[in-house]
Amino acid sequence: MIDELEHQPTLPGEFGDACEPNPEQGLEPPGGLDQAGLRAALEAILLVVDEPVGELMLAEVLGQSRDRVAAALAELSAEYTATGRGFDLRRAAGGWRFYTRAEQAQYVERFVLDGQQARLTQAALETLAVVAYRQPVSRSRVAAIRGVNCDGVIRTLLTRGLLEEAGIEPDSGAHLYRTSSVFLEKLGLDSVDQLPPLAPFLPDDVASLDPDARDDEPEPSPEPELSPEPELSREAEPSPGPEAEPSPGPEPEPELRIEEVPDDQPAA
Repeated sequence: MIDELEHQPTLPGEFGDACEPNPEQGLEPPGGLDQAGLRAALEAILLVVDEPVGELMLAEVLGQSRDRVAAALAELSAEYTATGRGFDLRRAAGGWRFYTRAEQAQYVERFVLDGQQARLTQAALETLAVVAYRQPVSRSRVAAIRGVNCDGVIRTLLTRGLLEEAGIEPDSGAHLYRTSSVFLEKLGLDSVDQLPPLAPFLPDDVASLDPDARDDEPEPSPEPELSPEPELSREAEPSPGPEAEPSPGPEPEPELRIEEVPDDQPAA
């Protein structure tokens, strides 16, 4: 029985190294991939990765040896460089990934900044600011502060990864929202504590804009009416008019002169 076991042929895959392909023997590689198929499979995988992928992981996925995968990657990289492709297959951070070449950087930068830069609308910026300063906060509270419905805007911010769910409000059962790590990364902040103070940007009548402040603010007591003070009348001073010329007085009456006639003179 022992002699029969010793002379029994070893089946492929029964032991660890039995399935390793041997190029010298000309055996078909495991997985049924020839060289052209292996290169195509590597290109397809590397087009969808968002970080460098190691040779060992690629070998496990494709069912190939690590050495064969490494050789195929090196061949692809050399071929892209020799043919002057706009992209490069480069080894970085312990793995392989496609990168654009430095010679095409100006065109890629122009495309990314001018053609694909998506700006947030004014409504999205306002909603994001409310959540950032009042988080965690529910949709109804954001809508009460802004005065409009915010369901669509919050869904957009969730899709872009700027907001995330932060549990449920115990009293109402509404979902709460807060800013995400992507929001901090875009603004270059470590935490929301580094946000600029909001007080300098608030109007004087901020209580009228905040529903919470309106609910908590006590009603002002009526002030006593004060009787109006009597106005002191001032006599109107006559305005100086044009200087009047002195009117001529009555003309003096002519004097009557009576001549005395002497007694001894006869009368005429």
